[in-house]
Amino acid sequence: MMTVAATRRYWFPGLPRWPDGGRLLRNLTAMGLSQLAVRASRLVTVLVLTRQLRPADLGAAAIVLTVYELLAVFTRNGIAAKVVQTPDADLQAVARTAHWMIWVVCLALLAIQVVIAMPVALLFHDPSLALPIALMGLIYLATPLCALQTAMLQREGRLGRIALVGGAQVVTDNLLSAALALAGLGLWAIVLPKLLVAPLWVLNRWAHPWRCQGPVTFRGWQAIARFSRGVVGVEMLGTLQANIDTVLVGVLLGVDAVGLYYFAFNAGLGITLGFVNAFAAAVYPHLCAARGDQGALAARFRQAKLLLACTMVPLVLAQVALAPLYVPLLYGEAWRAAIPVMMIICLSALPRPFTSATSQMLAALGRTGTDFAWQAVMTVVLIASLLVGAQQGIIGVAVAILFTQVVVGGTFCLVARAHVPRRS
Repeated sequence: MMTVAATRRYWFPGLPRWPDGGRLLRNLTAMGLSQLAVRASRLVTVLVLTRQLRPADLGAAAIVLTVYELLAVFTRNGIAAKVVQTPDADLQAVARTAHWMIWVVCLALLAIQVVIAMPVALLFHDPSLALPIALMGLIYLATPLCALQTAMLQREGRLGRIALVGGAQVVTDNLLSAALALAGLGLWAIVLPKLLVAPLWVLNRWAHPWRCQGPVTFRGWQAIARFSRGVVGVEMLGTLQANIDTVLVGVLLGVDAVGLYYFAFNAGLGITLGFVNAFAAAVYPHLCAARGDQGALAARFRQAKLLLACTMVPLVLAQVALAPLYVPLLYGEAWRAAIPVMMIICLSALPRPFTSATSQMLAALGRTGTDFAWQAVMTVVLIASLLVGAQQGIIGVAVAILFTQVVVGGTFCLVARAHVPRRS
């Protein structure tokens, strides 16, 4: 039987040692198993939703969730990520300030979401959307209760608990959605479970003993903000990239088109993005742990890209090839029209794992400004491409996404190599 030490040295034959590769492998396994459970439950949910809900219901839900995601990006603001990156000597001071900064951000987001609910609903000519949009803001209150404990777990490389809680939350969400759809709740079958499962994320609070001690303090917030602004900028642009297509389809093509597009996007790209996000959560603290050793950092980054190539590329290609077979079989003939859109969107997933890994490397090096600049370029190109592509319907929208991811995403990975440390 191969020992742990041997696994670390020869995890990929012919390549250099990867320090602490065993821990990353365990974390990736935990996150991967969590994603498998999520995808299995999601399959059950989609099977039910596509048979119980009309495209208009899915379109309305997509609008509500898109509004939430466009604001929720500010909860992924880099404040907790700074805690993961901070040296041990400064950890407690940074963590206390970060804790209170997160509370301020989340309370502000709740207020903003309530205020904009009705104007957004009127933009889509459906006042009934205002209530679910406003209620989704309550989810923000769960974040500050456990954000620092989650960051500490990441810092220590203990992602098993994070994977367990995150997986349980999403699986419960999915199964509740299926049950409520069968009960005939329509739009609320998708929205209500997200409110009900948000408290599950707080279970991470009891996975780590860190607690904020002492009075409210914002000492040193400027340093956290400097790091955070690049991260939140990247997250904002990434979220805009992930949701602007839904907004434009809704405004230009109507709610029914949103329903068809939403199905194609989630049934296709949703699987890949789930694994990409899980990989990013595991690899970022792993890269941060080696930031003092440039050779080890370079080796870890290259091994991470190889792992992605061996796993994600075959998965995406298989999904594209099998889409004409499994879509009508699993979801019904009514969704056959979505197959070409789904196949094109799936192909756009090929560069995404590598752009994500590159972003994690830049964040570990503290070069969040470089990442932000490239994400800004990608956002501008994507919006321009979508406006052109939308003239040809949702097929044109899918082609615009594929073009942007391949051309801009591929160029980003090539140019960013200049910032990657050379292997010693």
